[in-house]
Amino acid sequence: MKKIISVFITCILLLSLTACGNGSSNEESSNSSSEQTPAPSVEAQESDSSSEINVSELEEATGNALVVYFSATGNTRTVAQTLSQMQNVELYEIVPEQPYTEEDLDYNNDSCRANLEQNDETARPAISGNIENIEDYDVIYVGFPIWWGTMPKILNTFFDTYDLSGKTIAPFCTSGGSGISRAVQTIEELEPSAVITEGLRTEPENASTDLTEWLNTIGLAN
Repeated sequence: MKKIISVFITCILLLSLTACGNGSSNEESSNSSSEQTPAPSVEAQESDSSSEINVSELEEATGNALVVYFSATGNTRTVAQTLSQMQNVELYEIVPEQPYTEEDLDYNNDSCRANLEQNDETARPAISGNIENIEDYDVIYVGFPIWWGTMPKILNTFFDTYDLSGKTIAPFCTSGGSGISRAVQTIEELEPSAVITEGLRTEPENASTDLTEWLNTIGLAN
């Protein structure tokens, strides 16, 4: 009888040890699985964070200046982006309601759209969108290509739309040869109560050097 009881107790102990071993094994398996699960990458976390931008903080960070530009072929856009990065200011692109096509910019065709606009003193191509908080800016950098020796008529639309009295306007252009003086004169006529700085003519490949010298000359370098 004692032998039977002893065998019975031994079986119970063995069953208990087996159950504990399985529990420990399951726990280790669970821990191992948890450690192998990849954590969100730093890049993903930064992306999630950057998607929630506080507008007031952005405006504070970028100061009281704005880079406004019109670009038909991309050259002026490149210069404007370089200037924006150098000065840590916001960008605003002047986008025509009716985009310009290659045919519109065929300078050898007297009847092309750009040619007709540039030879029409009353031409004011419509702009898509607007700047709602223009009053928040004290300095407006304005960039454009040179068409027929001066700025495109869509810039006339821009200056007719906004009263920039008391603000500083710093004009810059991209051009293969023509200067910016005629455009600056037109801006002075359209915005007589603004302060117009010396203009800059540059090209994308020389933008960084030219912009640095220009900003120092007109007293707007950071």
